[in-house]
Amino acid sequence: MTSKTRNAARLEHIADIATRWIGSTSSLLVHTLLFIVSFLLPALHITTFDKMLLVLTTLVSLEAIYLAIFIQMTVNKNSLDIENIQEDIEEIQEDVEEMQEDVEEIQEDVEEIQEDVEELQENAEEEAPAVVAEPYTISSADQKLEHIQQLLQQLQQEIEALKKSR
Repeated sequence: MTSKTRNAARLEHIADIATRWIGSTSSLLVHTLLFIVSFLLPALHITTFDKMLLVLTTLVSLEAIYLAIFIQMTVNKNSLDIENIQEDIEEIQEDVEEMQEDVEEIQEDVEEIQEDVEELQENAEEEAPAVVAEPYTISSADQKLEHIQQLLQQLQQEIEALKKSR
C-alpha cells in the first residue's frame, strides 16, 4: 500500500469518525458547552464581546467547512458501497434465474423419463402378458421419479420465493 493510499484511507476513516460523532448526543453537549463558555467570557470580563464573537464565528465557519467536506466524503463512500451492493444483487438475480432455468430443464428431463418409464411399462405389458413383471422394481422407479419431481417442484418454489424477496 502506497503512502498516498494510506493517507487517503486514514482521511476517510477520520471523515467517518467525524460525521458519526457530529451526529451524536455528545457532540450536541460539547457544542452547547462551548457556546455557553464563549458567551460567559465577555460576561466575566475575560475578553471583549467583539473579540469573542470574532473568534467564535471564525471557529464555527471553519468547523462548518470541514464538516461539509467530511460529510461529502462519507456520502461519496456510501454511494460507492451502494453501487457495489446493487451489482452484487444483480449478479445474485442472474444466478437465481439461471438456477430456475436449470431446474425447469431438469423437471422436463424427469417428465421425459417418466414418460419413457410409462411407455416401457406399456410395452412390457403388451409383449409379455403371460409373464408377470416385477411390480416392486417398476413401482420403485415410479416412486423415485415422483420423489424427484416433488423435490424439483419444491426447489422451484424456493427459487420463486427468493425472486420475490429481492
